[in-house]
Amino acid sequence: MRAALLRWYDAHKRALPWRETRDPYAIWVSEIMLQQTRVETVIPYWTRFLERFPTTHDLAAADEDDVLSMWSGLGYYRRARLLHAGVKEVVARYGGAVPEDAEARRGLPGVGRYTAGAIGSIAFDRAEPIVDGNVARVLTRVHGIDTPLGRGDTERRLWAESERLVAGPRPGDLNQALMELGARVCTPKSPRCDACPLAACVARDEGRQRELPVPRPKKAPKAVRLSAVVATRGVRVALTKRDGALFGGLWGVPTAEGDGRDAARAALREAGVKARLSRDPAAEVEHVLTHRRLGVRVWRATAAAPSSDGARLFSEDELSEVGVSTLTRKIIDASR
Repeated sequence: MRAALLRWYDAHKRALPWRETRDPYAIWVSEIMLQQTRVETVIPYWTRFLERFPTTHDLAAADEDDVLSMWSGLGYYRRARLLHAGVKEVVARYGGAVPEDAEARRGLPGVGRYTAGAIGSIAFDRAEPIVDGNVARVLTRVHGIDTPLGRGDTERRLWAESERLVAGPRPGDLNQALMELGARVCTPKSPRCDACPLAACVARDEGRQRELPVPRPKKAPKAVRLSAVVATRGVRVALTKRDGALFGGLWGVPTAEGDGRDAARAALREAGVKARLSRDPAAEVEHVLTHRRLGVRVWRATAAAPSSDGARLFSEDELSEVGVSTLTRKIIDASR
């Protein structure tokens, strides 16, 4: 199986920029960006990010707004904040060199077993396993694992199979071969079994490709109603820096739960922005996140004047210099 995977990978791997380096920092950045994000989307972000922050020292010294501005539009901003925190620790504890020791890597903020294994195998040529969505799909089909993803026994089995497979020459290429096979051949809905290099596969032999892997139970996204106020002074718009897990660290328009005018007033008050609120809402915006479906009623306000340190007026050009979510841009655009 190892030999077949490596032969296939050598013949069919995509030319991706992070495959042209063994720099553990650059590989770390790519792996964080690739979490829940398509390769095609990540390539330009990864290139720009490393041009702006070419070393761990550059990233560690950067202001959070600068880091998040380079992440704007990529989503899942908690990844960027954890990457920033992890790199700061690398600089403080290890002089800027990503540690080769697996336990030390797993002790960094935002670095779990998968990310540590990807860095260890690709950058340091260490036989460390990985299991992501693509790898899990390949292994469940090959071995006929029919317990649900995310369950303890399933995860233990997947990591054990991955650990057995990675042991041997070229562990980084082997792990990338598994990911590549899952992304391009052993796909979720229409696997191309005729193009698969693996001779033995339980799912294919039993005609169960569409049944495996068994997905983890999903909860429907929680519906949340919000009021957002686009408060302007001339061509500038008032933004406030968010706290908490949802869009934390990003700048956004004043927002509060509820969809009435009282909620819009509360949003301005809590953001520390004085402004003349319009009588009627300007637009409706829907935005779906992994666990939430946001219905946002958009209000306009004029004569905006920040009354607290947490709020600022931004021109259009200044918006590109700080972290702003896709939702915030949708809200601003809808208000026009």
